[in-house]
Amino acid sequence: MSDDRWGHAPSLDEMAAMAARAFAALPEQFRRMAGEVVFRVDDFPPDDVLDELGIEDPFGLTGLYSGVSLADRSIFSAAAEPSRVFLYRRPILDEWAENGEVTLEELVTHVLVHEIGHHFGLSDGDIDLIEASAG
Repeated sequence: MSDDRWGHAPSLDEMAAMAARAFAALPEQFRRMAGEVVFRVDDFPPDDVLDELGIEDPFGLTGLYSGVSLADRSIFSAAAEPSRVFLYRRPILDEWAENGEVTLEELVTHVLVHEIGHHFGLSDGDIDLIEASAG
């Protein structure tokens, strides 16, 4: 899908709609395994999140998984807060503008799938290996 229709930067709601379309286009088994993950789009990550991760540039984080991964859950643990995937609109737009080789929807899909990978308990290295073998 082309990004020619964006005469303006997409709003938070428009990017959330992109993420919803991206999630709906994923294989059914993947969506089913993801379960009840809550998706949210914000302009930037909060300062406390950046501080906790040691990231100084707010444009340095395009997405974040928050919660207990499926690999770390136990029936003996207290009920965890819902798992959340945050997508950060401004850093995603910045990366897209700098990259130029993927559509905005492809980049949103990439960030979404990457963060869902953390929900499954995969490390960044694991996710990178999967992406490299698929590409």
